[in-house]
Amino acid sequence: MNKNLCSLALSIIFTAAPFSALHAEEVTTLRIGTEGAYPPFNYFTSDGELAGFDIEIGKALCEKIKAKCSFVAQDWDGIIPALLAGKYDVIIASMFITDKRKQKVDFTQPYQKSAMTFVTEKSSKITDFSPKALAGKSIGAQGSTTQGEFLSAAYPDSDIRLYPTQDAVNLDLISGRIDAQVGDMIPMLDWTQKSDDGNCCKIVGTPITDPKYVGDGVGIALRQEDDALRQKLNQALDEIVADGTYKAINDKFFSVNILTLK
Repeated sequence: MNKNLCSLALSIIFTAAPFSALHAEEVTTLRIGTEGAYPPFNYFTSDGELAGFDIEIGKALCEKIKAKCSFVAQDWDGIIPALLAGKYDVIIASMFITDKRKQKVDFTQPYQKSAMTFVTEKSSKITDFSPKALAGKSIGAQGSTTQGEFLSAAYPDSDIRLYPTQDAVNLDLISGRIDAQVGDMIPMLDWTQKSDDGNCCKIVGTPITDPKYVGDGVGIALRQEDDALRQKLNQALDEIVADGTYKAINDKFFSVNILTLK
């Protein structure tokens, strides 16, 4: 990870002023915060470079607004505080737009839709995913996420285990240390269908689409005072959808259009 951080440090322009200090038309560098631990949306390649759907969407938006992209990797549980502290200008990290988050940050229009899902080992005999049926069962999720909030609220009698990264949740499910997990639908489909380690497991139950938890989709988070930037990014999102750029990026990673889930 030190190699990754060093690589990122070289790419960040520390002299760039926070966006809120500039007018939208004057911005030449956009600092983008992301996690780097949530494939296929954002992750590090073997040579220490950030890659994934979120990264490519960020680059496409920067091209539209004629700004140079600078990416900063940040652990998920500190990603909003770091935005508010001015470490970067926006978050592009597959973040659900929820009322709770909107108390702290603003969001662009959605750039993907989503649902959550249960995942178990293929050998699991669990077929009922009601709170009563899962009482006493161990269920995992990444901490500081809507998945974790959902489990903690809806499954009070289950053994809820929260992890620092999605990879850590996956590992405990593979190892049999938890009975099930709840994850974001798209990465869970990718993990179970395309990865060697995810071959152990299956998507189960009914997709979880309660807007209380999945909100209005996935958006780009900004500081609340940066409305000019929000409007500029919304226009750029419309443009990359209209000119086919969004679809070209989408099709590199997914078999369905994640803006429509069709």
